[in-house]
Amino acid sequence: MYDLHFATIALIAANILVSIKGFNDNSFFERYKFNISAINGGQKERLVTSGFLHVDMAHLFFNMFTLYFFANVVIRWFGPGKFIGIYLASLLAGSLFGVFFHKNEPQYSAVGASGAVIGVLYAAILLQPGMDLFLMFIPIPIPAYVVGIGYLLYSIYGMKSRAGNIGHTAHFGGAIGGFALTLLFQPDLIFTQTLMVGLLAIPIVILFVMQKMGKI
Repeated sequence: MYDLHFATIALIAANILVSIKGFNDNSFFERYKFNISAINGGQKERLVTSGFLHVDMAHLFFNMFTLYFFANVVIRWFGPGKFIGIYLASLLAGSLFGVFFHKNEPQYSAVGASGAVIGVLYAAILLQPGMDLFLMFIPIPIPAYVVGIGYLLYSIYGMKSRAGNIGHTAHFGGAIGGFALTLLFQPDLIFTQTLMVGLLAIPIVILFVMQKMGKI
């Protein structure tokens, strides 16, 4: 049986409780979701609160299911305190990324723990690069780093094309948060996992080059 740490249980419980409140109380949902106009108007708490709201049960389940599988990797390396730090920093990084890329879109709104969860996923890949993942409808294991890099490249496409009603900027910001904090906490990975650090950095470099060139 997969042994969940109390820190993971606490984060999952917080997401469930806040999300259920949002499902049943639209004024609560509207007050605490990510919204550029409201954040620029001074409601900075939305940068964090929006990361605990979800649009529906499927959205909530997918994020918590992903967190369930990768949290223990980070906790085993860093302990619960730094794990929660990576989670919250990735959440905030995702929100700040959203503010930066959508600053001229006052109507832009988003919710979800995806940025925080992807930050944990990226941290887990850096710490345990040999992990394999099984994706639905694909019967063979896929290296976790391939999934991580592919997901960020897809997020760049989504940011450029505005594909779907998905907060691609939060995903990207969260990954950068998890990547940066993991290297801050475990700097020797730069030397022991040089290739992996370089590979995971490729989508980040591509994004910033595209942004500087005005391509996104």
